[in-house]
Amino acid sequence: MSTSATAADAARRELGSTFGGQLIGPDDAEYGEARKVYNGMIDRRPALIARCASPDDVVKAVAFASDRDLVLAVRGGGHNGAGLGTCDDGLVIDLSPLGDVQVDPEARTVRVGGGSTWGQVDRATNEHGLATPSGIISTTGVGGLTLGGGMGHLTRKFGLTIDNLLEADMVLASGDRVRVSGDEHPDLYWAIRGGGGNFGVVTSFLFRLHEVGTIFGGPTFWPVESAAEVLSEYREFLPNAPRELNGFFAFHIVPPAPPFPEEIHLRKVCGVVWCYLGGEEEAAKAMAPLLDALPEPLLHGVHDMPHSALQSAFDGLYPPGDQWYWRADFVKEIPDEAVQIHAKFGADVPTMQSLMHLYPIDGAAHDLSSSDTAWSYRDANWATTYAGVDPDPANAGAVRRWSIDYFEALHPYSAGGAYVNMMMDEGQERVRASYRDNYDRLSRVKATYDPDNLFRINQNIEPRAS
Repeated sequence: MSTSATAADAARRELGSTFGGQLIGPDDAEYGEARKVYNGMIDRRPALIARCASPDDVVKAVAFASDRDLVLAVRGGGHNGAGLGTCDDGLVIDLSPLGDVQVDPEARTVRVGGGSTWGQVDRATNEHGLATPSGIISTTGVGGLTLGGGMGHLTRKFGLTIDNLLEADMVLASGDRVRVSGDEHPDLYWAIRGGGGNFGVVTSFLFRLHEVGTIFGGPTFWPVESAAEVLSEYREFLPNAPRELNGFFAFHIVPPAPPFPEEIHLRKVCGVVWCYLGGEEEAAKAMAPLLDALPEPLLHGVHDMPHSALQSAFDGLYPPGDQWYWRADFVKEIPDEAVQIHAKFGADVPTMQSLMHLYPIDGAAHDLSSSDTAWSYRDANWATTYAGVDPDPANAGAVRRWSIDYFEALHPYSAGGAYVNMMMDEGQERVRASYRDNYDRLSRVKATYDPDNLFRINQNIEPRAS
């Protein structure tokens, strides 16, 4: 009998009727679908998938893995590019059944299950004209994005996702269930705000909400041949724009589908994807300094829409199962030499879904210091993401090479580390660079709450007591 079959059978025998969720092994009909994650490049075969229906199920699954020294991975939305929500020959805790979203409009808070997606959260909060900062694809899991930091359309106005995290319920490596906040386990609360899944399994989050009803947003596209001119103006404009205006710079190939005009279908473009917290008149005034300094765009597709509509605008272009290869960097400045490198690689985007995004992380994200949370790069102004994407496995090598070459050409102009949610498995030196002076403190917190490094399928912080 294989190790995988043994683990699945043992779990059924020992947990049996006490486990409220579902235990899925390699011989089960659901296994093929259950083991899939968002990135089609990731093809791993866990010995057991524990689909947890409650925090008590999580406690049981953690104990089962710990007692048998099984590799343990935790999956929320499964979007992690490096496949850190799954593993070979180990146990995957699948949190997807923990998807409750409870909005308290009077307190302006939302309690979110650890297996929720941002689409679930956005739909619930939008009914009340409220939102909390998250990412840009609504199928992304709340847990992974939050624990790594959380950047998106609302960052300049309301900060990172972790800046709006009030408390979290967790299952620790010991099996203990704890609530962490500024008053309870404050060291752990500090660590999970950017330290990833290193410290336990978060079964629920409590976020602060803000008034965010109808926004004014969408893309402005110029020909990719104008990239150097557009990026040169953008790098000066955006940091001085009002906080109500968020706009990330991007390279894309225009999808051959509505709402894009046929005359620009499949055209390589550079541009800005906007989100203005307010109406059309104020948005136009805020965008004008950039638009007036540049030639007429191919498309200025901005209009009023619910915040949740902008959050889900990329969902159809990026379905589960595509081949993804990420690289990333934090950036303080974009010198002329970097502008030219961006223009070169933007002109060579290899496939329709491949992209480069330059996300602003100034404004409210700068209101905290580098040591206030585990997320260290409060002094950066942008996070750069290079993502080669295509549905065809035959193109995996090409998209991977483009991402790596682009990253390596620009890394000398970076701040040194990267947003951990957009890193592949790049080794300990890269992890340390991404936490900088916070790494040693994180190691001490890790030694307190996970001394044996049970939670190591992540951008791993090694436990060190001193």
